[in-house]
Amino acid sequence: MEMKLQPRVRCDEADRCPAESLQESREYQTGILPERAYLANPYVPMQRNNPPTYPARQGVVRGTLFPGLDLPYRGMVNEGTLSDTHLHELQALGFALVELGEYLDTHPKDTEAFALFRSYAELYHKGRQEYEKMHGPLTQKDSAMQESYTWLNDPWPWDYAANEEGK
Repeated sequence: MEMKLQPRVRCDEADRCPAESLQESREYQTGILPERAYLANPYVPMQRNNPPTYPARQGVVRGTLFPGLDLPYRGMVNEGTLSDTHLHELQALGFALVELGEYLDTHPKDTEAFALFRSYAELYHKGRQEYEKMHGPLTQKDSAMQESYTWLNDPWPWDYAANEEGK
């Protein structure tokens, strides 16, 4: 079986290639880089044991639970806050659990982080039970544990105005 090679795309001095040439050659599908392409140099800081942490409500807004990993893009710091609703409290606790879980994957012997993880898990569990007593099931799957299918009943968890009234 004979293979046909596609013609090489001709690019100008700045490596700009005409779109029609790319489509005709289909070389863009093979992952070939231009001759002068720069490769990215990623850097991920390693965390040390027992790093300081933000409170869960601040960490979810900042995008990390760990101040040492809080590296704002171009110095733009998110100083926003979550509104004081039951749902936002659960979101903050859930975020903290994911962050701490990922940290514990690489630092399993950090007993302080594990204790914080356990306390957030307990708060999340209790908060979720309280939320569902007040507002109904949090997810569609949770409605399977009800006496009847109540998922379509208002308000839904993300219905901000209705949940604000029910605080």
